[in-house]
Amino acid sequence: MNTTAPKLGAIDLNLLVVFDAIMRDRSVTRAGQRLGLSQPAMSHALTRLRHMLKDELFVRSPNGMMPTPRAEQLATPIRIALDGLQESLEPVRFDPVEATATFRVAVDNYAAIVLVAPIAAHVSRIAPGVTLDFRPSGTLNVPELLDRSELHLAIGPSSAHGERFSLRRLLQDQFVVVHRKGHPAAKAREFSTEKLAALPQLEISSAQFGPEFVETGPGRPKSAPKPAMRAPFLSAAQILATSDLVSVLPLNVARNLTRSHHLVFRRLSRSPKPIEATMMWLRRLDNQPAHAWLRDVISNVTQGLHSS
Repeated sequence: MNTTAPKLGAIDLNLLVVFDAIMRDRSVTRAGQRLGLSQPAMSHALTRLRHMLKDELFVRSPNGMMPTPRAEQLATPIRIALDGLQESLEPVRFDPVEATATFRVAVDNYAAIVLVAPIAAHVSRIAPGVTLDFRPSGTLNVPELLDRSELHLAIGPSSAHGERFSLRRLLQDQFVVVHRKGHPAAKAREFSTEKLAALPQLEISSAQFGPEFVETGPGRPKSAPKPAMRAPFLSAAQILATSDLVSVLPLNVARNLTRSHHLVFRRLSRSPKPIEATMMWLRRLDNQPAHAWLRDVISNVTQGLHSS
């Protein structure tokens, strides 16, 4: 087997761009559409890649073009190299008024409900040519997509994913009890854990921001009461407005609901563990002008949403 690496001067950069596109799309056809190349041109480029790297690289399967172990090994270094080259060709400053960039952002349920609308509204005002592509993160492998530059950043709960990522906490939100106006239990200004446990509760089945109740006695943890009903978030406001069910939700989610429905919220005398929204991105993009602009915009927008 020939193990001699190809000389850098003999490598056609366009072939690496083709490799990266097929790696992203798992399809020669879709990769060609991404690059504006015909099917014969893509097939010819793939043949040259295989000859140059002495490996099949991609194998057809029912799920598309599956990368070989060698292709998997090459994917991240090639993506980093292409990103670095692209960044070196970009202006040293980012002008949002003139920019026509697209940013792909993964968001969890909390961020989708609370943060996406104000971020989108602000960006549309100050950067009319910028496109925001928000993607639900629930079924995504976020670290892998960040590594492959298929996402620019992600907003969700804080978690450790390795030193290659940077994190910035955007928001910490307390939980409150939401119920209809005129609810029999509405006289109190706040709810105790015991009072809450005695009420029929609605649990949001489509969201991952359920409260984690803290212990209520010496050495005796208190778990969340069993819900009387589970329903998707899209149904929650109407259910709460037309029943005696209550729901424990983050404060900023509750504020959104009470603006458009006959609902109110009350504080908990002992709040569950707060929910956090954290921004995560590749550390190597810390000083990239367009990326830094987006992060600052998101941070500034969320400043006005902090729980009071």
